[in-house]
Amino acid sequence: MNEMWGSQKVKSNNSLRGKNFIDGNYAMFIHWGLYSQLANKWKGKTYYGIGEWLMHKDLAGVPADEYMEVAKDFNPTKFDADAFVSLAKNAGMKYIIITSKHHDGFAMFDTKVSDFNVVKATPYGKDLMKQLAEACKKQEMGFGFYYSHNQDWTEPGGNGGPKTNAKGEAVTFDDYFKNKCLPQVIELTKNYGDIELIWFDTPGNMPKKYVEELVQVVRKYQPKALVSGRAGHGLGDYTTLGDMEIPNKNHEGLWETVDVINDSWGYAWYDQNWKTPKDILERLISTVARGGTYMVNIGPKGDGTIPIQSTKALLNAGKWIKKYPNVVYGAEASPWKHKLPWGDVTKKGNSLYLSIYKWPIDGELYLPGLQSNIESCTIQTKKGNIALKVQKINGWTKINLPSNRPEKLVSVVTLKLNEPPKVISTLGIDPVIETELLAEFATASDAKKDHKYWMEKFGEWKATAHIHSFKEYGKAYWKVDVLKPGYYQVELDYAGEGRLVWSVETDDNEQMQNQQNSSQIYAYHSIGWLKFKKSGKHKIAVSLVEGNAEKASLRAIKLIPVVLD
Repeated sequence: MNEMWGSQKVKSNNSLRGKNFIDGNYAMFIHWGLYSQLANKWKGKTYYGIGEWLMHKDLAGVPADEYMEVAKDFNPTKFDADAFVSLAKNAGMKYIIITSKHHDGFAMFDTKVSDFNVVKATPYGKDLMKQLAEACKKQEMGFGFYYSHNQDWTEPGGNGGPKTNAKGEAVTFDDYFKNKCLPQVIELTKNYGDIELIWFDTPGNMPKKYVEELVQVVRKYQPKALVSGRAGHGLGDYTTLGDMEIPNKNHEGLWETVDVINDSWGYAWYDQNWKTPKDILERLISTVARGGTYMVNIGPKGDGTIPIQSTKALLNAGKWIKKYPNVVYGAEASPWKHKLPWGDVTKKGNSLYLSIYKWPIDGELYLPGLQSNIESCTIQTKKGNIALKVQKINGWTKINLPSNRPEKLVSVVTLKLNEPPKVISTLGIDPVIETELLAEFATASDAKKDHKYWMEKFGEWKATAHIHSFKEYGKAYWKVDVLKPGYYQVELDYAGEGRLVWSVETDDNEQMQNQQNSSQIYAYHSIGWLKFKKSGKHKIAVSLVEGNAEKASLRAIKLIPVVLD
């Protein structure tokens, strides 16, 4: 994966570029092409995975000459550029990035350097990118292009493409680059007005000299446009994290997360696994709270229509954003540097916006480690903003919420401080809501801690930090702050092979041990009750006592307050 996406050790962004990226924090990605017409079916068989990779040998393995014939059936007569842009605008997004050419090599624009394009090869015969660029300009929406600069599965010489041309002559990557890639990027940067950015992808082992030429073209014709980090060789303006990756810790520098509204980037007929409006908002807010920009993808159908579920989810999330713009636009990262058990925090100036994903059933919201004095604490309701009672308790801030949550999706508490936020970024054990302590925040002793990535369906990336390779006295431990002593139900999230015996203990000699089964898929397993004898700072440790240490992988521990009379 890292080899495919290339080195992204980019420098700080030039302040002349990327205003919508930096301040808008929210964008629409669109994957649309011939693969949308196929919708993950080839010769009557459905292939499960990301649709735009249908040609790849690990899915349908479609030969290039057969795939190119699909263009004869591509006729998106229901495409409405204004409707696309209106959807993005009403969803609260600030710019649109669309696939001008994906790895299949098909150009969704009027290119002079290849006949394999929407104008010359399809019955539709019109430049889709021109229509969308004009609609964005009319509605004052930012616009930019995705362009696959390294992989091209139908162009001779492109990475993954044929090795000979139509005359049977051997060709190289240099031929592809000079005859197709470079001139097409020139066309995109010269012929479509002002653009926000060029989103290059999967540079792989593409030599640096080629990436340098492409970046020079963008700088020449679009000096205000950003270049994505996936251009490669550290030549981009910002970093793109792994697909669908929302980081757990604040991430430094200029970066984005790219996500998909269901499972497949390109349209797949079977894929109905839509994110809800609440899912979208939580992933957006938590991306901004980690310091990044969130770009979520839709996959239009081959006829040019957008699945209605995408539209409903985005518009409902957009209504919320319209009510709470300060949570997203121009907002900065959380001073806690990680999520909190009930939700997440963004900030602007001396104001903190507490976005509540899980409404506490007893109406008490707890903030650990806030040092700054609070001028006001309010929550927005249908009757307007109402003031909330705030108490300081043993280094924690307790906020008394209304009896009923004012929002079905995400409610927001606004804290106005009399100074910039000062926070002790501690892992607080919430006295009301279950607290998940991720392996990413643990210290490993006589065990290993690192990240791993895997796919459960083709192209659908999963990622987690985990602790593994436990030695005889190996432990994972977390330093935590406990407000309310008492009993907490302990669950461990792990994967492995066979029955595993885990031990959990605290620094005040409370210890528990239990055996549970395991599987290759991460799942929570109940271990038992653990008692914190007093409030304050504690250390909680997890160790593997018996079982297959080579296969055991610990992802998190969850502490759930036990309610007793």
